[in-house]
Amino acid sequence: MTSKNKHTLVVNASTSHLADVRDFVAERSREYGFDEETISDIRLAVDEACTNIIKHAYQYDEEKRVEIQVGLKDNALWVCLTDTGDTFDPNSYSKPDLYKQMKNRKRGGVGVFLIRELMDEVEYSRDNESNTIKMVKYRTE
Repeated sequence: MTSKNKHTLVVNASTSHLADVRDFVAERSREYGFDEETISDIRLAVDEACTNIIKHAYQYDEEKRVEIQVGLKDNALWVCLTDTGDTFDPNSYSKPDLYKQMKNRKRGGVGVFLIRELMDEVEYSRDNESNTIKMVKYRTE
């Protein structure tokens, strides 16, 4: 995706790098003029997406890498996370029963739901070698 101010961070697929990813995305979001509440939403969405890659695409294989790209196009911040792990099929996803999850104190299983709720657009794609999740957040003036 072409845009101005594109920045890239590559990290090993380890939860120990999640703070670096969150900080990287927050810094770019701040540079692009997003308010702190929106930055918090973007950080959480990216954290959830990165965690899903680590857990599900790579099964915690810390030798694997995740590429995070952030950019601004028109009035939209976009974030792309790319991995070479197992593919996620968004058509197989069904929205969790949040009431049931809370009632049973079940942890997990709400990452995709949160990502879709917090971001304005979410797309998953796969080419011959990699998976990409692209998330977009529009800036409200």
